[in-house]
Amino acid sequence: MLRPRWYERLRRTWLLFHLAEPDLAFMLDPEPPGEWVAVDCETTGLDVSRDQIVAIGAVRIAGNRVLTSQRLELLVRPERKLSAASVRVHMLRERDVAQGIDRVQAMRQLLEFIGSRPLVGYYLEFDVAMLNRELWPLLGVRLPQRKLEVSALYYDYKNRQRPAHERGGMIDLRFATMMRELGLPLREAHDALNDAVMAALAFVKLRTLLSKA
Repeated sequence: MLRPRWYERLRRTWLLFHLAEPDLAFMLDPEPPGEWVAVDCETTGLDVSRDQIVAIGAVRIAGNRVLTSQRLELLVRPERKLSAASVRVHMLRERDVAQGIDRVQAMRQLLEFIGSRPLVGYYLEFDVAMLNRELWPLLGVRLPQRKLEVSALYYDYKNRQRPAHERGGMIDLRFATMMRELGLPLREAHDALNDAVMAALAFVKLRTLLSKA
């Protein structure tokens, strides 16, 4: 939903006032037209209040192109031991993440990579919540960029394909199902960069399909 210009100006002023690091004010610049960043995080678990980020993947999108040459892949050193369950999911071991950078450095690199571009992701709400938990002590504000959920776009697209009397029902939103239905390559899952690239590909395809629907 597009907000009035006066609202955006007021919001930017409020965020600038509360921003703890003035050198990061570029995040509040106007969005570059036709540009986005797909982002994904791997974590020690699914508890936003306790778990930590161990890997971040991000890739830029320009128009209808996923710019895989403009990507970010970070290992982040957590402050607690990895659980066996989380290692089975993302396959990152203690010795892998021990080589990672600290959380503050990772957040700064990510913010510089994103700039003011809107964020794209698959079940992005979780990733944003994890990032905001790390960013709040650093910035004093949460990620201000616009967020675009790929699964919501996919639901909208699939729903439009149904007869009017069948719309609004359940749709399979699993990542593998979505990628298969869109005719897109399925990379190895639970790798932050792979997941970010797949979300970016789905976003580009869905924007095209929805513009024709």
